[in-house]
Amino acid sequence: MAKRNSEHQPISDILKEFVDANKLQKGLDKVNVREAWSTMMGNGVNNYTTNIQLERETLYVQLSSSVLREELSYGKDKIIAMLNEAIGKEVIKKLVLR
Repeated sequence: MAKRNSEHQPISDILKEFVDANKLQKGLDKVNVREAWSTMMGNGVNNYTTNIQLERETLYVQLSSSVLREELSYGKDKIIAMLNEAIGKEVIKKLVLR
C-alpha cells in the first residue's frame, strides 16, 4: 500500500497516481473508445454496431450492415482521427470493420 501524504493534493492528481500505480489506463482507454464511438457516430451507426473491441492499438468494430461497413470503410482515417481527438490522445492507429 502506498504511503500517506499529509499535504493537500487535487483529486485529479490522486486519481492519476492511482490509475498509474494499478496499471488501469488500458481498461479506461477501452471504455473511453466505446463512449467516443457511440457519441461521435450517432444513432444511425449505433443501431447497426454489435461489438466494439480495442486490442493494442487496433479498434475492431462489428457491424450488422454490410452496406454501412462499406460506406464507413471509405472514411477510416477520418474516423480514427475523430475518435482520437474525442479521447484526447492517440489510442487508435488502425480501424477494422467486420
